[in-house]
Amino acid sequence: MTASVPAAPAAGAATGTTLVLLNPHSGTGGGRAARDELRRIFADLGVADRVEVRLLPPARLADAAREAVRAGAAGVVVGGGDGTISGVAAVLAGTDVPLGVLPLGTRNHFARDLGLPGDLAEAARVAVLGEATRIDVGEVNGRVFVNNSSIGVYPRLVRQRERLQQTGMSKYVAMFWAGLVVLRRHGFFGVRLVADGAPLVRRTPFVFIGNNAYVMEGLQASRRLSLTDGRLAVYVMNAGGRRSLLWLALQILLGRTQDVRELDTFEVGELTIETRRRGGHVALDGEVVKMAGPLEYRVRPGALLVRVGERPPVDAGP
Repeated sequence: MTASVPAAPAAGAATGTTLVLLNPHSGTGGGRAARDELRRIFADLGVADRVEVRLLPPARLADAAREAVRAGAAGVVVGGGDGTISGVAAVLAGTDVPLGVLPLGTRNHFARDLGLPGDLAEAARVAVLGEATRIDVGEVNGRVFVNNSSIGVYPRLVRQRERLQQTGMSKYVAMFWAGLVVLRRHGFFGVRLVADGAPLVRRTPFVFIGNNAYVMEGLQASRRLSLTDGRLAVYVMNAGGRRSLLWLALQILLGRTQDVRELDTFEVGELTIETRRRGGHVALDGEVVKMAGPLEYRVRPGALLVRVGERPPVDAGP
């Protein structure tokens, strides 16, 4: 969903102010301690009067970002995991309001692929004072994603993990058991893909769509080297059994995916996915939502302005 930018100001961060939004439930600590630490960091940077730090539940973050855009904020910074960041990025995509990122989640794939520092003080400085550049985002049926989307095994695994966590099981133990349950109970499904107009039919356990290409080899598996190529990277497994899933995972770790026949990979600007079901669960940056089919994917080149590095020095003249 692309945020609009009305001329009239609304409630939110004042014009020229950078709004910092923190998810208190993020993986590595986005609560009061992080809020207080950030306020000290911004004071040390001399920008405390131009930065507003808010601690909000996840369900309110997108609305707060939307209000800040309407009010003419200088930027919106979000602290949390990839799902939290993706929700705010969806509001800012298509606007001229830059996104700042504080990697406070468990894995922080988006921040890593942007090359952002892991240290909170350094990340905060870049998020507020850094140079902004435009990157691509992906979109499916109007929903924006910054990392990837998938159907099949992964959305089912996440839903099963969440059920197990509700019983008191830790996240990583729940993920392990969820994987066993999903592989045992859920088989492959038929899918028809139309990639830039060319049809492809497969029976597969998953279809993975990346916002730009992933390096799927060796220790760099699941890392992107560029977020500005203007392409969706599509990965479809076409093998016929569960052993193939384990075999594929091993080949990725060994850096041999170029020779694996079971994995179709290609890059497109637009993609349509059809299954026999009218709708189903779709993973977007680690979050699972239900969508009606067909799934219409597209890339939006340069749609998101994000702060990623140092501002160039100002030439003082002779």
